[in-house]
Amino acid sequence: MRYIDNLNINPYFNLAAEEYFLRYKNDEYFILWRDEPCVVVGKNQNTLSEIDMDYIENNKVKVVRRQTGGGAVFHDLGNLNYTFIVNDDGKSFNDFERFCKPIIGVLETLGIKAEFSGRNDLLIDEKKFSGTAQCKYKNRVMHHGTLLFSSDITNLSGALKPKKIKFQDKAVKSVVSRITNISEHLNYDLDVLAFKNRIFEYILKNEENSRITPLTPEEIDDIEKIRKEKYETWQWNFGDSPKYDFYNEGKFQGGTVELNLKVEKGIIKDIKIFGDFFGVKDISDLEVILKDCEHKKDNVKKILKTINISEYFSKITMEEFLHLF
Repeated sequence: MRYIDNLNINPYFNLAAEEYFLRYKNDEYFILWRDEPCVVVGKNQNTLSEIDMDYIENNKVKVVRRQTGGGAVFHDLGNLNYTFIVNDDGKSFNDFERFCKPIIGVLETLGIKAEFSGRNDLLIDEKKFSGTAQCKYKNRVMHHGTLLFSSDITNLSGALKPKKIKFQDKAVKSVVSRITNISEHLNYDLDVLAFKNRIFEYILKNEENSRITPLTPEEIDDIEKIRKEKYETWQWNFGDSPKYDFYNEGKFQGGTVELNLKVEKGIIKDIKIFGDFFGVKDISDLEVILKDCEHKKDNVKKILKTINISEYFSKITMEEFLHLF
């Protein structure tokens, strides 16, 4: 097994790196890595229904979809991530506990008693500090997990808390858990990078002639290509959400507006607008104009800029209407 210390903190790059080693290489790997503030959503989730988009935009938090299922998680530099990629022996897939044992062992050396719980969580004093997920590609299995060490819990809860129930879909929903940071259970000072070194030391101790390696320049170039073509695209992170219905309403100076959307692959396939507003033009004309637009703020705004919104909504601004999306 090769042990990689991935120092890149770009979440698009790091998720691309996992895909690269899973799909395009044949060796087995253990990787430790961190992300700058971001939300990572599960493969089968409706991204927009898992996040507070206002918080995300105001705080410039990146959003990225991963290859594995499960719920949405918040990453920051106080969170350490680990990835195992192994050739399947017929027992690895869905054996979450097997891959979590080294993490539990490391914490034991630090004087912390952790336990595996449920399907894929790690707990300290019945509070979650790690969620794990898996996927399989051909004869290879990837298992990865988060390790909350000194994460900003306030940011975590803010980014993953949609303000209202506006979506109806069959996508996988995130489960809210009581969470904790590992550092809160230490009786001495240890930072996240020192904790990372402890994990490497623990895992390497029983393997002769093994060492920690960085990514090679050739690997970085290949990963960058996957990042640009897939992981930082709107289509992968938002457009690949399962189909959903979206509803929102607003009360403005010019009256109330109700917005109803049916969205498939990120595209508005049907739109209905109701309310007690006034306008000189028929609202059905605007519905036709917005149909087949991506459910994406910038794209909707681009279309709205081509029309005179006051002809459809008296005393309602373009920004007010746009905010409903």
